[in-house]
Amino acid sequence: MNMKNRLRPDLAGLVPYDLDTDLDGRIRLNANESPWAIDGVSAGTNRYPVPQPPLLRARMAALYDVPESRLWIGRGSDEVIDLLLRAFCEARRDNILIHAPTFGMYRIGARLQGAECRAAGTHPSDAFALDPERLLSLVDDHTKLVIVCSPNNPTGTLHHAAIAWLAERLEGRAMLVVDEAYIEFAEIASAAPLIDRYSNVAVLRTMSKAHALAGARIGALIAHDDIASFIGRIATPYPLPTPSVDLALAALQPDALGREGQRIAQTISERARVARALSDLASVRELWPSSANFLLTRFTDGKRALQRASAAGIVVRDVSSQPDLDNCLRITIGAPNENDALLNALSSRVEAPALMEQPA
Repeated sequence: MNMKNRLRPDLAGLVPYDLDTDLDGRIRLNANESPWAIDGVSAGTNRYPVPQPPLLRARMAALYDVPESRLWIGRGSDEVIDLLLRAFCEARRDNILIHAPTFGMYRIGARLQGAECRAAGTHPSDAFALDPERLLSLVDDHTKLVIVCSPNNPTGTLHHAAIAWLAERLEGRAMLVVDEAYIEFAEIASAAPLIDRYSNVAVLRTMSKAHALAGARIGALIAHDDIASFIGRIATPYPLPTPSVDLALAALQPDALGREGQRIAQTISERARVARALSDLASVRELWPSSANFLLTRFTDGKRALQRASAAGIVVRDVSSQPDLDNCLRITIGAPNENDALLNALSSRVEAPALMEQPA
């Protein structure tokens, strides 16, 4: 079944905004742009960017080993998540399905779209393993998206083993969206090749993590041609700022990709070192295996651990408000000296000062 049949029917005849991108001329007087570049700024930023730059599309398609027709590039994975929700979910009618705990923007995006968000819980006692049958049991006729984050944020858990099984059983019923924001640190293959077998599989990728471009906001949707094309039709006219495109192209040069591979290897090595050191601390109760660039750690007193890190000028993420994550901190793997500073702060015998109460 073509998944276009599960898109919002009221958008079927949507005519996208006309950008005149097929027009060419020596003098451009069609887009109300300034004819002058800003002093001291490289030429080109006074003009609107190409919506999907051909060279960037070609290089990202090569990086992910997918046809260009299956690729749509946007402002990070967050924009892609938002567009998928808008494309598929009718307000006060449809729902999406996630596992929990996981990345918070899925739930926020669903709420903004007026869609119900259902969650199949995972538990720390079995290392946050995903039960695909339980996930499937929550699907009904109004389920449009099933989102699996793998490696999962904030647990670091891999769920790729369940993807093909879910894709087959959801075929014709719902899109299976696999968020692979951290896959470079997992040393496994992407789920993208499953699109050859299942038209309902979509994969999210980002250049924010492994490619060190969090500030540039470059993310990608990989999906069946008609889904990728439809997302492009409903997106804002110029999603990719010219400076961001330039940064992404630089990061995709062969020598830059070589350095990226070295950084990934160092992050994986540091992840193992930091995990060993944290496990030796008396203040650490649990630490779960991670396939991402962070570690989920439960402390005997999470607030005190947070205070020790803060007193040393180190910011970590408090995730204790999420289900079953009391006293848990998500710790990003930094450079070796940054990791050393964190470990020293957490192992210090010096009492950390209390954090100041924040105004309500």
